[in-house]
Amino acid sequence: MMLPRDLSRLVRTTAFKLLAVYLVIFALFAVSMIGYVAWHTRRLVESQVTENVDAEVRFLAEQYRLGGIQRLVLVIDRRARRPGSSIYLLTNFAGEVLASNVSELPIGLLDQQGTRVTTYKRSEEPGAKENLAYVEVFMLPGGYRLLVGKDIEDRDTLRQLVVRPAQGALVMILILGLAGGVFVTRRVLKRIDAMNATTERIMAGDLTGRLQVNGTGDEFDRLAQSLNAMLERIESLMAGLKEVSDNIAHDLKTPLTRLRNRAEEALRGATTEDEWRSALETTIEESDGLIRTFDALLMIARAEAGQARASMVEVDLADITENVAELYEPLADEQGLDLVTEIAPASIVGLRELLAQALSNLIDNAIKYGVPRGGVRGRIVVSLHRQDGFAVLSVTDSGPGIPDADRDRVVERFVRLEASRSRPGSGLGLSLVAAVARLHGGQLSFSDAAPGLRATLRLPSRALPSEMTIARTLDGR
Repeated sequence: MMLPRDLSRLVRTTAFKLLAVYLVIFALFAVSMIGYVAWHTRRLVESQVTENVDAEVRFLAEQYRLGGIQRLVLVIDRRARRPGSSIYLLTNFAGEVLASNVSELPIGLLDQQGTRVTTYKRSEEPGAKENLAYVEVFMLPGGYRLLVGKDIEDRDTLRQLVVRPAQGALVMILILGLAGGVFVTRRVLKRIDAMNATTERIMAGDLTGRLQVNGTGDEFDRLAQSLNAMLERIESLMAGLKEVSDNIAHDLKTPLTRLRNRAEEALRGATTEDEWRSALETTIEESDGLIRTFDALLMIARAEAGQARASMVEVDLADITENVAELYEPLADEQGLDLVTEIAPASIVGLRELLAQALSNLIDNAIKYGVPRGGVRGRIVVSLHRQDGFAVLSVTDSGPGIPDADRDRVVERFVRLEASRSRPGSGLGLSLVAAVARLHGGQLSFSDAAPGLRATLRLPSRALPSEMTIARTLDGR
């Protein structure tokens, strides 16, 4: 049984209000239709009555013309005896009744020619029913007066036969509509209450909560699916934030401790200016490393948050690639690597600085880890081309590569493989590249270059006017 409080809550819902509005609109429409049907039925009956009375008057007038008053009296007597006959009254100039099938009419009805609706009685018996009739009074030569009419009680009966069932149907529709509204609204409230319970659980800290999807494909299912996708993204971001916090606490603790120990050692043991200077330079170097780590974290956070999308413009990716590759050419040559570019015109909508930083990280990694074993001279190929609506930017080295099992891990923050532990770095370079790729609607992937590793950035492309491929070797070959 529904309690008054539950009923009040149900009535205040939007679903119930909308249903109530629809019911009122439907009721108004139904009343209008019933009124129109009743009016049209009345007009149809009245039209038929008028036509019948006019035909009777014309027929009797013709009989009077052919045989005079005596023939008219005989015809009226004969027609008046028929079942369901019309109403007839014929009087002389003195008002005496010559032929009739009515017992009572209003006084003065025959004094004026024309049509009207009046009351009458057919029988002289006491308590006889008084009926309504549509009559026409016709003046004949010699002062004779002829009244012909039709009973119109059937008109009202027919109207009631149409209107009363329609009214009953309208009442039933309203009752069933309200009952259906309560049923539908309670179902809606049940879904909303389930959503509220889930959101309260999520607000309490349980990010694993998800809204129920019934599989009906209705608007509630679509809303639940969208909110669940949002919750999964939030959970992923929160997990990433926790992971970053843990990683910062773990990976930055060592350089901070080392920085403090060196400063303490300098205070305790340094006695000359050169020793103080050396201690300060080491401290500054360690501090710069920490600043670079925090800058990288901040850049990754901004890229993953997507806050920079509003500042995106069309940029020439080929120009960015050529400039960054040219910047790293001397460093690659020092490490015994040839840096080669194969660049085709490509343009994307993005942020020039972040794209340049992502490519710099890829080339820097290739220089650090792309030196082949055996002392032979290695090769780094930076290529850019368009494919299926994407700008494909890849950096290929000739080093040992990354095992398949570790290729998903290397884009996580602070992850450094065992082979790279001895080299400087924070483990954030590829994380930034992956974040920049996601920000631009693309993706970062790794594949085997046999030998070496190929890191590929696929970004949604926008074509430039020229399609000529530019190929250039930075070492002059």
